This record gives sequence, C-alpha cells and structure tokens, in this order.
Amino acid sequence: MTAARRTSTEEPSTTGLLSEHDLYLFNEGTHRRMGEKLGAHLLPGGGVSFGVWAPNADRVAVIGDFNHWNPGADQLRARGSSGIWEGVVGHAVPGHVYKFAITTRSGDVLEKADPFAQCTEHPPRTGSVVWDLSYEWGDADWMRSRGDRIRLDAPLSVYEVHLGSWRRDPSDPGRFLGYAEVAEPLIRHVVQSGFTHVEFLPLMEHPFYGSWGYQTTGFFAPTRRYGTPQELMFLIDQLHQAGIGVLFDWVPSHFPEDSFALASFDGTHLFEHADPRLGFHPDWKSLIFNYGRHEVRSFLASSAEHWLSAYHVDGLRVDAVASMLYLDYSRRPGEWIPNVHGGRENLEALEFLRQLNTGIYADHPDVQVIAEESTAFPGISRPVDAGGVGFGLKWDMGWMHDTLLYMGREPIHRRHHHGELTFRGVYAFSENFMLPLSHDEVVHGKGSLLSKMPGDDWQRFANLRLLYGYQFGQPGKKLLFMGDELAQRREWDHDGSLDWHLLESPAHEGILRWVADLNRLYRELDALHARDTEPDGFAWTQPNEPDTSLLSFLRMSATGSPLLVICNFTPVPRPNVLAGVPHGGFWQELLNSDAENYGGSGWGNLGGVEARPVPAHGMPWTLTVTVPPLGCIFFGPR
Repeated sequence: MTAARRTSTEEPSTTGLLSEHDLYLFNEGTHRRMGEKLGAHLLPGGGVSFGVWAPNADRVAVIGDFNHWNPGADQLRARGSSGIWEGVVGHAVPGHVYKFAITTRSGDVLEKADPFAQCTEHPPRTGSVVWDLSYEWGDADWMRSRGDRIRLDAPLSVYEVHLGSWRRDPSDPGRFLGYAEVAEPLIRHVVQSGFTHVEFLPLMEHPFYGSWGYQTTGFFAPTRRYGTPQELMFLIDQLHQAGIGVLFDWVPSHFPEDSFALASFDGTHLFEHADPRLGFHPDWKSLIFNYGRHEVRSFLASSAEHWLSAYHVDGLRVDAVASMLYLDYSRRPGEWIPNVHGGRENLEALEFLRQLNTGIYADHPDVQVIAEESTAFPGISRPVDAGGVGFGLKWDMGWMHDTLLYMGREPIHRRHHHGELTFRGVYAFSENFMLPLSHDEVVHGKGSLLSKMPGDDWQRFANLRLLYGYQFGQPGKKLLFMGDELAQRREWDHDGSLDWHLLESPAHEGILRWVADLNRLYRELDALHARDTEPDGFAWTQPNEPDTSLLSFLRMSATGSPLLVICNFTPVPRPNVLAGVPHGGFWQELLNSDAENYGGSGWGNLGGVEARPVPAHGMPWTLTVTVPPLGCIFFGPR
C-alpha cells in the first residue's frame, strides 16, 4: 500500500450523505440507490464521505493512503441502530487507495475492501480507490430512442463478448486491449456482423480472471484489468453512438469466499447465510446471498441501478437464476433446508427477484432484464402483478440443449430424433424467449460449435450455416457468443484471443457473411422479430417429416408479408418439396445458406418460385421448391 499525507487521531466529521430516510429505506430493503450514499463519495466542498454497513462491528475506521493505513486515524461513527458507520475525511482525494478496518466483537481487526467501491486497484491488488465518476456523455440520441430498440417486438440480436479474450494486442498476445482501445475494432466488427447489441460477460471487478467475471467482488466497480471507469464509459458511449446497445451480465446469485471482500464482512455472516445448507454453493464453491436480509436486497438492487444509471447500460442479463430459485439446486437430500411450506422454492430469493424487476422497470422502462434460467419455473418473464417473476426475457436453455444435441448427430440418425427440433413448439410462447448459443457451450471440453457438427469439413460448415439459419428463423431473440460468427475450430480459451486469421479462409469468411446477412434480414423484416412472443406469429407447415429430416414453418408479420423458412437436415438435395403458403404470387428466395458466396454448393431456386393454388399443409397455396443439402432457405412474397 502507498504511504501518504498524514497520520491523525482526529475523528472525521459525521456530516456525510445519508439522511434518516436513506437509513430507513436501506434497513427496509427498498433502497435502490445506496451506491450514491455508501462507499466513498467526493463532497462539493472537499473531502470524501465514507460509509459502510457493518452492524455487528465493535469499531470501524477507514484506512488508506491518506493516513498511512493507520486504523486509529480516521474512525467512523455509527448511525444509530442502522448498522451503518459513516464519516468524512477531509484530506482524502481521488486516487487514494483505502479499505475499512473493522474491529469485530471478538477483538479481531479485519481489513475489508469497500462493498460499494466505485473503483478498485488493478488485480491482484485488492484495495478500493476513491474515484470521481464524472463523464461527459455523447449518447443522448441513443438514450432517447433505446427503448424502441429493445422492446419485445424489436429485432434483438446479441453478440456475447468476453472482453479479455475477444482480441489481444497483436504485438503482445499476453496484453489485454483496454476499454478505450477495443472500442474501434469492436464497433467495426459488430457493425459488419449486423448485431444490434453487445453483451459483456461480467465486467464487475473479480479477483480470479479465470472465473470470466462470474465470481464478483466489486458489485459497483468495473474491473481495472481493462482500464478506468471513464474508459468503460467511453466504450459504452462509442457503442451507443454507433447505434449498438450494451447489455451487462450481472451476478446476484453468489460471491467468492475471498477474505478481503464480502465474506464474513463484519466478523459475522452478514451478506451470506451462516448455515452452509443455505449459504454455500457446491458447484462454484462460493457463498450465497441471504435474500431474506433487507439490507442485502438494498445492496443488490443498488448494484443493478448503478450500472443502469451511471454507465447507461441498456439491460442486465441475470446469471444463474435457477440456482437462486431452488433451495435444493445441485444438492443431495439432507444438504438443503426446505422453505416454511416444506417446499424446495427459495421464497426469499423469489421475493427479491420480483422486487428487483419491479424497481428496475419502474425506474428504467426502456431497458430489459434477462434471466438465464434453465428450468420450467413458471412465469419467469411474466409481470409481477400477474403472478410472474417480472423479467423481460428468458434464455431458452432447452432449445439450446436440444438443438445442439440434434445437430451433433450424424444426419442418417436424425430421422429418429426429429422431436428434438419440434418439441419447442409445445412451450415456445410460454415465456418471452431469447435463443442463445452461449459461451457455456464452447468451453470445458465441449469444443467449438463447428467441431460439434458431424461429417467432413464441407458438411461441418454446411451444418453450422444450417444451425444459424434455423436459429434466426425460429421465434425468439438471438444471441451468439464471440467466435461463433468466425466458425472457430477450437473451443474458447479465455487466456488467448479469437482466431481472427481464420477469416483469410473463404469457408470461415463465408460463415461471417452468412451471419451478417441473417442479421440484416432479421432486422429488416418484421415477420422475423415483431411477433416473437405471439403464437399467431408462427405456424408449422412441415413439422412431421422425420424420414426426410425436413422442417418448414411460417413467420407471420403484423403489418407486412409472411416469411417461409425451410430447413433440410440431411446432406441430400431435396427437389420438388411442397410447402404450403398463405397466398399466391411469386415467392422470392431471400436467403439460401447453400449459396456459393457462403461456401455452399449452389443448389437453389433461381431466385424464387411461383405459388400454385393447390392447398398444402393447411394453406391455400403451394410452393414447389428445391431445398439444398444441409441447407436453410428463406422465402418471402415479392
């Protein structure tokens, strides 16, 4: 730690930022802006207000560069029975590193990082940093219109990014590109690829880089690995000015056991449950928040608010919601405690999530909160006042699992597993779904998406194009993890960079062109996005063709023309395929995954086909088309 200006036994002033109303709301569990009150905040007249929640502490001091880390120098004072300690240190300035020295009731002194810190030291150092978050934003046009770009009837195609391994410094592959450095190449690539939003794996401070950010310790501080808070703001600002939205992964489900952070914060199990059957997560060897404690709910809700307000983030993807909802998640009998009704649902977590979503949408009706939730828990994306949990969207993990399982099978066997594709029709509109092909599917020995595909190299690429075409044709918002659009041959490695050199190969470049054209069509035609959550916006025309592994369906527009999607999951060209359509005229071949400019073999329909007035598949008109091997075709009336 760096030595600094003075040593003193003078107690700091108690004229801080917290009003009695703030204390009341915090203790009630309904304060959503405690990030503006607790932690370290510069005061207009000079000095820094420090505040921390440590209700079971005997004494609390702030230590740092400004007092030679002397725990006797700047003692904080308790604010009644609120559990909050507060004070003003007149000689602290931006850039000073600090921690809280917490004396427990047993006499131990714990040096803890600030749970509300807005900036931290560069890992592996663990100090909090006094910081001024002032920034002059240039994204006013985006902020005025962003709600229209993320509504349920808007095209939402998300590019999921782990910033540390998207692209490294070409001259020094071990060096991360910082927030400001990555802005220009990232924007250029996202625009070229056609995505509407970027979703960053957690950028909140985390001690272990290999956790990808999911072991968070800085719930209000961006990681310093890539730069300062203002440099992250610059990145978001530039993305917004380029017309690209920004989503953040956010982790309120658990936190690591590191002794400098939240664990046993004031000598007691403050943020976490004391009983490991409630407070310890067996999968991630981490601690579970005590959602029944009012102040913990205020802490987490304030963290969410901080990113949405201070950083202009357009939405949060909430990680591991299933682990929050179920008391027996990843636990054997006897390793968990039933709720008051004897059930397995975590009623306190459920109450917190409903309260969280209600608060976010009240304050920010122009954002989305997205649940990564892998079970059939009802009403995840339904309004709270209708009995739901209140998220705007839910990841369709079942679709991802079933589709990748099916696509990994040899085409000759797919006829026996056709239901893995069609089963989604049973539940597709029970929630507001996003269809992800996420980072979790390309790590830990699972291989890349390309490597999952069967057949020779040509067939693997054709299967991958088919997979993406099927994904973009199905109802639901879209997400691809970085590297999917390049057809990475190896699985994701967080210690390296994406294999950008692959784009020198026509096959890989063809995948990127296909993704870009899918995104373009998806954005342009409202049939592909406007009715994603409406059953009347989708109709099977050929769901039951297991022997040929053909699948076709219609996407209906609210205002314009319908769209026909036909997929052939075998490497055999299928001429003279009949497809029912709702009206006559010429149906144009809008996209064909087998086109030569994508790396395909060139099977197609010479630009389109004329509908005949012959009923088929419950429709009054029929198209007779050629479906290419391992191909996906989009048709629309001209």
